[in-house]
Amino acid sequence: MRDKKVELKIFHLPDENEYEYKYRGNYGAKGEKRAKRSKITIESQQKRNQRNKEKEVRRTIKLNFRKDDLWVTLKYPAGKRKPIKEIQKDRASFLRKLRDRFKETGNVFKFIYRMEVSSKGGVHMHFIINNVPGQDVTGWIRDAWDSRYVEFRYLYEEGGFEDLAAYLVKPAESDTGQMYFAGMGMEDKKAFMRYGSSRNLKRPVPEVRQYSHWTMRHFMSGNEPKPSEGFYIDKSSIRQGINPFTGYSYLYYTERRLFSERDKDLHLDRCEPVPRGPVLSQVRAAGSSPQFPDSL
Repeated sequence: MRDKKVELKIFHLPDENEYEYKYRGNYGAKGEKRAKRSKITIESQQKRNQRNKEKEVRRTIKLNFRKDDLWVTLKYPAGKRKPIKEIQKDRASFLRKLRDRFKETGNVFKFIYRMEVSSKGGVHMHFIINNVPGQDVTGWIRDAWDSRYVEFRYLYEEGGFEDLAAYLVKPAESDTGQMYFAGMGMEDKKAFMRYGSSRNLKRPVPEVRQYSHWTMRHFMSGNEPKPSEGFYIDKSSIRQGINPFTGYSYLYYTERRLFSERDKDLHLDRCEPVPRGPVLSQVRAAGSSPQFPDSL
């Protein structure tokens, strides 16, 4: 940070703002030095990269999708095995058909997808697809894929899509997929290592501020951050400590918008509750996150 003592990144998301402070010493005051850095191991670097992916995808979901949008799983008939290139062609055909239906009705089509291997070695695909009030989007999806092999869920927003983001970017080679991945070349493996998305998605770009004269004491009163007008601090989101890899101190927290009772009802009850089917149970089980936040 050179001569700057405090760096702040603010991610402006629908109905909430995420704050990430990075500073030297206890308060970033003049003369304070950052702590001694620890050696970064391959394992710790992988965990750090994984956490960064989860945060990026979670913020991308929040910027582009709502809790009444769709979590879709596309499958193949039991026992059917296709080469990766054919699966990719099937995916491209599915997306093209859907894109045409959205365009015909004057609507924007947005999606995020991830390919996965089941415990029995069968390939299936997960999609987040935006729903359109007044349109039969689930019908379009059934028409674009064999309706016998399609599952639907509404997005479940508890935790700010944290579990869902972790599921979308989890490492590809799990215990259940080892047999399938064993005979696969690296190029084919790459299809399962990355998530994909439409190009029209908004991406999380933070507002960055740097302070050379103010210290963390100016940001904090009574050892707690102050919310912006019309917001409250989610105390469960507060994380503070020293990052052993960078040696800098950090403070992370999220502020959420205050709603009137009427607005709260409209905001929270826009759609029916999400069914707790096997897919979402699996998503939530995959959502554990490390307590130590990665570096800014």
